[in-house]
Amino acid sequence: MMDLRRLVLAVLTVTVVVEFACFSFGNVVTFDVKHKFAGKEKNLSAFRAHDIRRHGRLLSTVGVDLVIGGNGHPSETGLYFAKIGIGNPSKDYYVQVDTGSDILWVNCVGCNKCPTKSELGIELSLYDPKRSSTSSLVYCDQDFCTSTYDGPLPGCKPDLQCQYNVVYGDGSSTAGYFVKDTIQLQQVTGNLQTGPTNGTVIFGCGAKQSGELGSSSEALDGILGFGQANSSMISQLAVAGKVKRMFSHCLDNVDGGGIFAIGEVVSPKVKTTPLVPKQPHYNVVLKAIEVGEAPLQLPTDIFGNADQKGTIVDSGTTLAYLPSSIYEPLMTKVLSPQPALKLHTVEDQFTCFQFDENVDDGFPVVKFHFEDSLVLAVYPHEYLFQIREDIWCFGWQNSGLQSKDGTDMILLGDLVLSNKLVIYDIENQTIGWTEYNCSSSIKVKDGKSGTVFSVGAHHIGSASSLTIGGISTFFSILIALLHSSIA
Repeated sequence: MMDLRRLVLAVLTVTVVVEFACFSFGNVVTFDVKHKFAGKEKNLSAFRAHDIRRHGRLLSTVGVDLVIGGNGHPSETGLYFAKIGIGNPSKDYYVQVDTGSDILWVNCVGCNKCPTKSELGIELSLYDPKRSSTSSLVYCDQDFCTSTYDGPLPGCKPDLQCQYNVVYGDGSSTAGYFVKDTIQLQQVTGNLQTGPTNGTVIFGCGAKQSGELGSSSEALDGILGFGQANSSMISQLAVAGKVKRMFSHCLDNVDGGGIFAIGEVVSPKVKTTPLVPKQPHYNVVLKAIEVGEAPLQLPTDIFGNADQKGTIVDSGTTLAYLPSSIYEPLMTKVLSPQPALKLHTVEDQFTCFQFDENVDDGFPVVKFHFEDSLVLAVYPHEYLFQIREDIWCFGWQNSGLQSKDGTDMILLGDLVLSNKLVIYDIENQTIGWTEYNCSSSIKVKDGKSGTVFSVGAHHIGSASSLTIGGISTFFSILIALLHSSIA
């Protein structure tokens, strides 16, 4: 895999400027979101293929080699994508909600090799700044661009646009220019009540895609990053005094509900663990693994330390990836209560078996112990996928993932994060979680007024004629944009 440190324009650090109007209740808005695999039969090959493509993007920026089969390609979509309105008149765009990247960008009219169709049940759109009465271009001599490049650009003239270029681990890339326009969201005006609101945002207008970014059948219109860099929307909102650099999500893989809130969560209370400093992703230090009631016997140096990047927590990855030195003893211990179980390999890569009893009664709970005594418990019904009535497959994957210095690395995805409230506190450099009913609600506090709001999960169909069946997982991700110190 390409080492992005050798790329001149690997990932440009850009300033995403967002201006939201002040409201007496504080800014709380909603995104309508759909799970990528909603309504589809659980196909583990699709899950793993998604992760392989995603790792090409996610891991390229931390300089690691991924050896899990297939080619590493950047991912075009994540597990959860949101519908946002852009421009005047407003037009809907579907963007990936991604904790593994930073900037907001959408594909634009005239784009070279941008996707034209998707198999996700959505209609792709190309943003056209000329058709929006509120759009304006961003030029290289403007403050936005000079701050992006840490100073004036050589050869800059007043009529030259400010451009961006992101190159991913396998050489695929997205490039374009920055545009300022209106973005439409749903503001929460009280407990579980919403109303329309809008703001002005500078975002990337995609003019050229290469590699898998332009060809995936699971394509979306763009990406809305929630990374911790200064280029992320949440960071720019914080600089503008609109929010604190805190957000949380609760993803329900049973009922399809979900919450995504920006701001301070006051209920429920959550224990936290420190983030590994100076890492582009949400990395934590894993101390031990417990299977059932017994610690997994592993070499003392297996987890490395904070200087060796630690464990990546990423809700955009589907499964959980463990290096062989952890995967093999863990699987041995997990299978020990069922010595007569006959294992089969499905689709050349998944360990599956026939089982007609309750898996929570037949297999042990796996617990990950992190720094500062934070525990992540993963139950059998969470790490096992049922692909037929009596056929189950393991979501644990033998990744072979290592950093450049050979240190084993672990990537924990949606498999272990679902049905938990996960809180990312960028300001205090911590992350935490607790088991939670993700179809219920949480309480968040307005940093300016101190008002506490209930923020809950809602199916899109509950407010429309859309019928929600057992296999559909439409839901709303709620974004609580809370004031901190607006004058």
